[in-house]
Amino acid sequence: MNRMHKIATIAAALAFACLAPALHADEAPKIQRQILLKDDLSIAGHEGVMVRVEIPPGAAEGYHTHPADVFAFVLEGEVVQELAGRPTVTLKAGDVFHVPANAVHQATNKGSVPAKIAVVFVAEKGKPLTVPVK
Repeated sequence: MNRMHKIATIAAALAFACLAPALHADEAPKIQRQILLKDDLSIAGHEGVMVRVEIPPGAAEGYHTHPADVFAFVLEGEVVQELAGRPTVTLKAGDVFHVPANAVHQATNKGSVPAKIAVVFVAEKGKPLTVPVK
C-alpha cells in the first residue's frame, strides 16, 4: 500500500467516524418495554402482565389502545398523558394513572431525562397488549 493510499484510507475512516453520529441523528428515540411478569388470572380469559416502560426524552408512544385495563406508576421523570375524553395531564415521579380498556391514548416525554413507568395490564388472554390507532 503506497503512502497516498494509506493517507486516503485514514482520512476516509476519520470522516466516517465524525459523521456516523449525524447519520443517526434523525432517528426517533426508541421506547423500551420489558415484560417482567405474565401470569393467568382468576378472571376467566384474562392474564396479568407487568411491564417496565422507558420513554426517552422527546419520544411519544403514538396513539394506541389496549384490550386491557392498564394501571401505571411513574417511577422517574415525567410524561404528558393524552387520553380520549379527558384533559391532557402531566404526570411525574410518584403519580399513578389508569387507562380503561380500548381507550385511545398516548404518553409523550417532553422532559430532558428518561421517563420510567411500572405498568400492570389486566389483559384479555391471547390478544396483543398494544394496538396502534390508524
